[in-house]
Amino acid sequence: MIDEVTEADAEAIAALYNPYVRNSRVTFEVDPVSTDEMMRRIGQITQSYPWIAWREDGRLLGYAYLARFRSRAAYDHVAESSVYLHPDATGRGIGTALYRELIARAPGCGISRIIGVIALPNESSERFHAMLGFKRTGVLEGVGCKFGELIDTAYWQLCLDTVKEGDDG
Repeated sequence: MIDEVTEADAEAIAALYNPYVRNSRVTFEVDPVSTDEMMRRIGQITQSYPWIAWREDGRLLGYAYLARFRSRAAYDHVAESSVYLHPDATGRGIGTALYRELIARAPGCGISRIIGVIALPNESSERFHAMLGFKRTGVLEGVGCKFGELIDTAYWQLCLDTVKEGDDG
């Protein structure tokens, strides 16, 4: 059920992602993303990082990817993680399965640190990251502005060189 995302998935991914853009604070994008722009992002990210999808009966129900955290070379071993699910896919363990697969693939990309950035408040996302072994490392206050309000973000970090076989993270 988990496989690689390709540029052919751009339309389905944009359709899944854009309701988050329009209706939620979990992404700080404010304008819906076109299929062409999503195709460009997929092509760029998959050159260096994994972008995976969960499919059932040919339908894309969720996706997750790693992306460059910062552009300076000293950060090359760090990636930021993202996961988005169709509303029909929540509460079924799909997000956990996608994240576990990303974590497993990260060392093969030279990644030893994964950063989760969470718009606050979001208790379910914070519980999710903690369950996977991420540690909350800080909060940036009021750095996002969406729907006319300032939004804090929490940074959660997973150190892969400290994760041992069998750990939940």
